[in-house]
Amino acid sequence: MKPITLPAVTLLSATLLIPRVAGAQEPIDYSVVSPDGRIELSVQAGDELTYRVSLDGEALVSASPIALHLADGNAVGPGMTVAAARRENTDAWLEPVVPEKRSRIRDHYSALHLDFDGGWGLDARAYDDGVAFRFRATERIPIVIASEDFTVNLVQDPDLWFPVEESFLTHSERLYERLRVSQVEPETMAHLPILASWSGGPKLAITESDLQAYPGLYLAGTGTSTLVGLSPAYPADVEQVNDRTVRVVSREPYIARTSGPRTFPWRVFVVADEDADLVSTTMVWRLAAPLRIEDASWIRPGQVAWDWWNALNLTGVDFEAGVNTDTYRYFVDFAADQGIEYVILDEGWSDPADLTVLNPEVDLDVLFAHAADRGVGLIPWVVWKSLDDRLDESLDRFEAWGAVGIKVDFMQRDDQPMVEYYWRIAEAAARRHLLVDFHGAYKPAGLRRAYPNVVTREGVRGLEHVKWSPYPTPEHDVTLPFIRMLAGPMDYTPGAMLNATEEQFKPVFDRPMSLGTRVHQMAMYVVYESPLQMLADSPSHYLQEAECTAFIVDVPTVWDDTRVLAASVSDYLAVARRSGDSWYIGAMTDWESRHLSLDTGFLEEGAWSAEVFEDGQNAGRNPQDYRQVVLEFEAGEPLEIQMAPGGGWVAKLVRRTEQDR
Repeated sequence: MKPITLPAVTLLSATLLIPRVAGAQEPIDYSVVSPDGRIELSVQAGDELTYRVSLDGEALVSASPIALHLADGNAVGPGMTVAAARRENTDAWLEPVVPEKRSRIRDHYSALHLDFDGGWGLDARAYDDGVAFRFRATERIPIVIASEDFTVNLVQDPDLWFPVEESFLTHSERLYERLRVSQVEPETMAHLPILASWSGGPKLAITESDLQAYPGLYLAGTGTSTLVGLSPAYPADVEQVNDRTVRVVSREPYIARTSGPRTFPWRVFVVADEDADLVSTTMVWRLAAPLRIEDASWIRPGQVAWDWWNALNLTGVDFEAGVNTDTYRYFVDFAADQGIEYVILDEGWSDPADLTVLNPEVDLDVLFAHAADRGVGLIPWVVWKSLDDRLDESLDRFEAWGAVGIKVDFMQRDDQPMVEYYWRIAEAAARRHLLVDFHGAYKPAGLRRAYPNVVTREGVRGLEHVKWSPYPTPEHDVTLPFIRMLAGPMDYTPGAMLNATEEQFKPVFDRPMSLGTRVHQMAMYVVYESPLQMLADSPSHYLQEAECTAFIVDVPTVWDDTRVLAASVSDYLAVARRSGDSWYIGAMTDWESRHLSLDTGFLEEGAWSAEVFEDGQNAGRNPQDYRQVVLEFEAGEPLEIQMAPGGGWVAKLVRRTEQDR
């Protein structure tokens, strides 16, 4: 279904004509305020161009300079004359092709447009959940940007959740370091989003949206309360290190080569009174470029049986499990029998370096025909460079086989050419009605609104890491929804059926286990957003755990509504999501046991029934212990839940009728 924009209310102010001033300029202040009047983005134009972010009259970001430095020595922003300022207020309802937390999203903001002399401008918006600004080029001219000044002068010295990076060659899968802004050493950088928190006060998440034909943004420390933006420069020479890693060995003296007219990426500040607000926001999606697919009716979210994480470990079968036709037929039959829409064909079906060299142990013609007969879609895994080397040939072959999507891996960069690669793949896949799952990826930055066939992406320290490390921990698991998931869906790949305490855990590549309880994993299917949601463990384990599996495969992957019931970054989270007439609640905790009282006032008045999976009495010593119960309650009556250390709680809620009572 195409997204529908309902009639918007737009109020344009009269253009403000500002006289040109020779020499030094007297600063002129402009501001835009959120519809509820609480959040203000102020811009001061003069010899410097600066911005300021305030909440309820108190600054969160003090005056901070911004600019684009061009290769010809000129700068966009500082010293430019504002020729005109325009304001507007917009209030519209949007209906995403693939729901983004909700099937209908309100797009309500106040906007300011500054037009500079010389064909440049600045756009700014203020929402009730944050502010954003971006530069704009209005003339048809070639543009080479040497660098961008993006400074964030955070007031006082707030705490940060800061995912430190070592270089621009990255999967964006770092852990979050907790430190004060002033403790971030000069040139120590992090990928976005990052999160700042004031003791007893608000939180501020910083990220970007509508990233197109431009490098990704990072933030680096200065040893003070100031953070500065960094971006990877345009690659000059690259080296293919192996079948999956292409390393930049030298760079040009500029970050972007582009042309006008165009807009540049939004610099986004999500402002949260409560931690729950970080989980609820759709700001990155709202700021993104609109739909570019004429007919998107074929895009179908769903669940995926995944082979790689569980190392194709099957038991009780009469064939040798491995990368072969019999094993994948088994995966297809498992998916069909359980009502799972898709199966990943991960590494092994072809030579990763050459997609034309097929594994003779996998009869792809037979496999795709069998999958079609069983109503299951197959999604081949590919290395990004191998795909790019034979892009049209490979995608045409996938389409002819009947593939429903592709999983593209190991990009590991977000310089301008790589960002352009994402858009090129999204468009080429859409023409062939193929879904896309990006792994080895940078954070979401708006692509999925223009191309909703890009249903999910990694760019997250997910479950795969337990195969070789003692992470992710439950604490990390309850950090991600407030920071990484704020930018968009994440392919964390949940669903481990072998579960361990911190003391019991060992990384075993071929028989992996998770940290935390079974129900902690099950709750992820409600808490974590991914319209293409993996079942990472072996079909054999899922068949042995039939009760848990039946619940998991019943959980939708997209939602009509989302309510956050309890939230504390890195501590715990409880989220309610609605699909049709049914509500699901998922709750997760860190290594502390927790009792939460969940308000059910959001439910329609009347009697309700909840099918509940909760941590068992002995889950603290045996994390696979769980209890399945049915609760009956009235809307508005609190649900009292208890979670073990590293635990969880998950339920499906349905309204009871008179006949049920």
